[in-house]
Amino acid sequence: MTALSSIPEGFGLETDVVNTTARDRAVERCRQVGIRLPTFAELADPPRADARLGGVDPDAADPANLWRVHWFNDASRAGRAAVPEHVVIPPALSGVESPIILLLGNRFPMIGAHKVLAAYSCLAPRLVTGQFDPTENRAVWPSTGNYARGGIAISKIMGCRGVAVLPEGMSAERFEWLDRWTSDPSDVIRTPGSESNVKEIYDACAALAEDEANVILNQFCEYGNHLGHVTATAAAVERVLEHYTAGHPSARLAGFVAASGSAGTLGAGDPLKERHGSATAVVEALECPTLLYNGYGEHNIQGIGDKHVPLIHNVTNTDVVVAVSDDATDELGVLFASPEGRALLAQRGVGDDVIAHLDNLGLSSICNMLASAKMAAALDCGPDDVIVTVATDGAALYGSERAKTIATVFGGDFGDSEAAAVAGRWLNGVDTDHLLKLSDRDRDRVFNLGYFTWVEQQGVGLSHFDARRDQSFWFALRDLVPVWDELIADFNARVAHQ
Repeated sequence: MTALSSIPEGFGLETDVVNTTARDRAVERCRQVGIRLPTFAELADPPRADARLGGVDPDAADPANLWRVHWFNDASRAGRAAVPEHVVIPPALSGVESPIILLLGNRFPMIGAHKVLAAYSCLAPRLVTGQFDPTENRAVWPSTGNYARGGIAISKIMGCRGVAVLPEGMSAERFEWLDRWTSDPSDVIRTPGSESNVKEIYDACAALAEDEANVILNQFCEYGNHLGHVTATAAAVERVLEHYTAGHPSARLAGFVAASGSAGTLGAGDPLKERHGSATAVVEALECPTLLYNGYGEHNIQGIGDKHVPLIHNVTNTDVVVAVSDDATDELGVLFASPEGRALLAQRGVGDDVIAHLDNLGLSSICNMLASAKMAAALDCGPDDVIVTVATDGAALYGSERAKTIATVFGGDFGDSEAAAVAGRWLNGVDTDHLLKLSDRDRDRVFNLGYFTWVEQQGVGLSHFDARRDQSFWFALRDLVPVWDELIADFNARVAHQ
């Protein structure tokens, strides 16, 4: 039996063209729009120079921006960086000796967040295998924010119609962006609740799925999401690590940290663990500690969906669960953006180069930074033990949230005394509270939680659900990537043929 033969049917995991008519219509649409699709290998290692991108605005709905869907964009997002843009958080800010490196997700095009990579990784395989007909189908993107925006952006520049499904309580900036990128108000569906209300998103998608024209690209169970990060994000982390160790030859990768969310980014931890022996930590909100305590609740760390275990989370290869409070991320978001907060950080010894990067840290980015520090403390990491995580998006998406925090928490004013209080509350020392090093029994417990969402509610077959306990399942998935790349190359050749 080949590895590919063990991959479950459905979930968009086709390895052949299943509908030549739909594939040929997609070819014609891409020819009309002027698209050449990047392969997964090209997203992991993009060309240093690309004539396609000359003069193209990284925020434009231009097909050329497909060639910016990777970690190697420079600060302008218009050019290439030899090393993915990142910031090294020093002990003066993190409170731990270990260097914490954040890859900057706001370098991605169109949405300023790395979820555009996940969206492309889900739609491209469907196009080239004839599972998505851009003349008839609508791509439905359920999300708590950035993935829905990424899906709308990818749909638009690939000549497809996209529908965003996300909670009504997400930041105003997300909806303002969606209003600009969609032409039909019905293409933005607001579900009840906020960051924690993922089931309500699923329910809306179940209703949409009754229309066969709607193709649901559910990031929480889309293995293309997982594989995009296994391929491209892991490669980006290793390039940054190579750059860092050139100046710190005794350094090693000790840990990779990512929030639960859809669990897509967590996929990068698998190859990193194999090649570097690093531990993988999953982060969630303390106000909704589903993995840690089988808990529930509401929170505001936008970018972390919860109250369930994503189907694409490789739980049995995860080493640490850690929770961070949204009080910390909300308040530090204000501190990092304010002149008073930045002046205080400078007094504490945080360098100007790091302070300049604080604009690159949104709420979930701050969460990942804090979780990385807790992981470093719990694992007794030292100055040679590098912890890598991602800054999912930047502070620009959360101006309205900072205003809410200033109004509700600080009585409408944030000055020197408030900055000192926030720093004292969240930056004076690192604890290991609300952190669990997973035993095999713990992994089984967390894994089993997923049964209620995926088997009972969403109808996933039990044999498929259980197969995910074994690492052979996840290894087999990787065999899809070169097959998809061959199909993408064939698709591109057809587009180019007149």
